[in-house]
Amino acid sequence: MELLKRLQSKELKLLGEIISKIVETVGDWGYFGIFGAMFLESSFFPFPSEVIMIPAGYLSYKGELNLTLSILAGIGGSIVGAIFNYYLAMHFGRRFLLKWGRYFFLDEKGLNKLENFFKSHGEISTFTGRLIPGVRQYISLPAGLAKMSIAKFSLYTALGAGIWVVVLALLGYFVGANEHLVKEYLRSATIITLIFVAGLILFYYIRHKTKGGV
Repeated sequence: MELLKRLQSKELKLLGEIISKIVETVGDWGYFGIFGAMFLESSFFPFPSEVIMIPAGYLSYKGELNLTLSILAGIGGSIVGAIFNYYLAMHFGRRFLLKWGRYFFLDEKGLNKLENFFKSHGEISTFTGRLIPGVRQYISLPAGLAKMSIAKFSLYTALGAGIWVVVLALLGYFVGANEHLVKEYLRSATIITLIFVAGLILFYYIRHKTKGGV
């Protein structure tokens, strides 16, 4: 047990160092850094999008970046990263994901949960999933395995990623200098977003159930 804790501690420390380096890169590379980091966040390397878009918003407030371009770069990176995951799953299949996913914090249990989420909520889950912490990075995988329409997938991904990126960027723009307020408002924004997602899923379920009963 003690060995396991040490290993986990080392992994978290390494992850923290990588994230710090990514944030530093965003400052150095500007919009290309935002795009690249959000591509990674949306694809195979799961780390919080907060560490990219909130600093990007704050740098926009300081005049070092343009807020609109920062948001567009963040959304663009999220879409391309999601499409990368989509095609990865579609072309290489479930066995490939299970073989290599463990190196990126995805095991069979986690993949099963994602597939069940996708099956339960339908294609709109690629939109709602982008707004749920811990799901947004991986929701592209079951969509790819199910060979969902790439046009629908891209549209739903853009909408979901767009909402979250805008929320984070504006948060950084208005309160980025105050770490305490960032944490407080981020928690509130996450709760509101989850309530919105729950309401949307309920609406989607009732609508399709009513159609099915007609």
